[in-house]
Amino acid sequence: MAGIIQAIQQQQQRQVEGDSLRLLLAALVVALAVSTYLTWFWALTRRLNGPKVWPFFGSLPGLVANRARMHDWISDNLRATGEAATYQTCILPLPLLARRQGLVTVTCHPRNLEHVLRSRFENYPKGPQMQAAFHDLLGRGIFNSDGETWLIQRKTAALEFTTRTLRQAMARWTNRSIKDRLWRILADRCGDGKAVDLQDLLLRLTFDNICGLTFGKDPETLSPGLPHNAFTAAFDAATEATLQRLLFPGFFWRLKKALRLGSEQRLRKSLEVVDQHMATAIAERKLAPSDDLLSRFMKKRDADGNAFSSSVLQRIALNFLLAGRDTSSVALSWFFWTVMRRPDVEKKLVDEMTAVLTDTRGPDTATWLAEPMRFDELDRLVHLKAALQETLRLYPSVPQDTKYVVADDVLPDGTVVPAGSTVTYSIYSVGRMESIWGKDCREFRPERWLSAEGDRFEPAKDPYQFVAFNGGPRTCLGKDLADLQMKSIASAVLLRYRLELVPGHRVQQKMSLTLFMKNGLRVYVRPRSHGDDARHPCPSPDQVSVSSTATTTAVAA
Repeated sequence: MAGIIQAIQQQQQRQVEGDSLRLLLAALVVALAVSTYLTWFWALTRRLNGPKVWPFFGSLPGLVANRARMHDWISDNLRATGEAATYQTCILPLPLLARRQGLVTVTCHPRNLEHVLRSRFENYPKGPQMQAAFHDLLGRGIFNSDGETWLIQRKTAALEFTTRTLRQAMARWTNRSIKDRLWRILADRCGDGKAVDLQDLLLRLTFDNICGLTFGKDPETLSPGLPHNAFTAAFDAATEATLQRLLFPGFFWRLKKALRLGSEQRLRKSLEVVDQHMATAIAERKLAPSDDLLSRFMKKRDADGNAFSSSVLQRIALNFLLAGRDTSSVALSWFFWTVMRRPDVEKKLVDEMTAVLTDTRGPDTATWLAEPMRFDELDRLVHLKAALQETLRLYPSVPQDTKYVVADDVLPDGTVVPAGSTVTYSIYSVGRMESIWGKDCREFRPERWLSAEGDRFEPAKDPYQFVAFNGGPRTCLGKDLADLQMKSIASAVLLRYRLELVPGHRVQQKMSLTLFMKNGLRVYVRPRSHGDDARHPCPSPDQVSVSSTATTTAVAA
């Protein structure tokens, strides 16, 4: 019995010794692996010059910590590089991945921007990740396609956007929205003294305009009472859910889509509403074509000579809706916020408008305020154009964009960008670099866009110092239409009203593809005095309507 017990004890001892040896070997393997990884990681970080990169997590901790001020954080990082205005970071510091899928080159250097957007345009497409994320919403529309598919739509759209009839259509839709709805709503708020979210009003107005311009159907989201609109709500929800895909690896949102979970389920339901609305709009336009963009695309042919299918037309229209609504409204929100804080600029703008109107309509202020300003009048507002341009320099509607690198390349500043990596160009940072715009780069100075005499608008000498409307072959086709719309709305508001920011209201950037104000723009609406009408109260909604109708009748007569 004693021998058996002894044998068991010896066996247990050998097992313990074996376990200890295996644990020791495992620990040595882990230590070797960690040591090897850290050595590799050290070598990797020596080649990076951006924000701090952490083992396994890369620069994501810094991004998460600064998510509330992401664009300013990126600008800080770029300024830290001096005149280089370029840095490289890693979001996936793992062997075999770090130098390609995990590598991100961030730049705002004008020569690098020109290289990516124009000189080597074919090497920097949107790429498979972005296209996959936006495919359910935008399909292979003009803003979510590359190569031949993009080129055909671009050529077709370019022909239409250069026509005078489209400019006239934009003016018609904008002026109608201003006269019949925006002025009435502002008059209500001016009379009752209640605050209004100006950003919300502008989003509704530009959405109505772009819907009218795209498929000739006004959803009238900008109406008294600010009614709920099922299509608008579904479109917003679908856009928001699509943007959430960019926050996660592709496999994660694809899994959620397959299981119909969370934001992916909301996206599916929202797209059902959007698709139904668009199908109805397309069917109506096929029966009764008009001068809107949808009707124009129905007359066009694809590369094979066939008419565009209803599904393709639907995605084309949605692409224009997405681009046409947010950009102008966001720019105008930042414009009004900036002007409210700069009374000297506001006075110059109003003085310029009244001088032009005195010349074109005479001294009667009632005549000035009866109708929105015309093409010829808006074209003379050089100070307003400069102020809008300066707003876009500091607060570009699309603050950054990302491109996929097809083949190994070297940027003009010598930065090596390997195939499979991405290049992010920070439009927001371009306007905030001393090396580009001087020591006063973060100051709002509209006069930097004017001639020495102050009577002529002068664009940037280097077009890649100002890329709020993108650059190269993808330069925004609707740039002139956006300019017309913004000047029309800005002049219509400033001539009639003074805006005051609600005390305590906090204006913050919302982290999105467009530079929304997170909490909106809460303002009080006050009457604007012009000489003899200094004692006049806010016009009532009925007075707004009557004055517009009377002037229209007089002009027609």
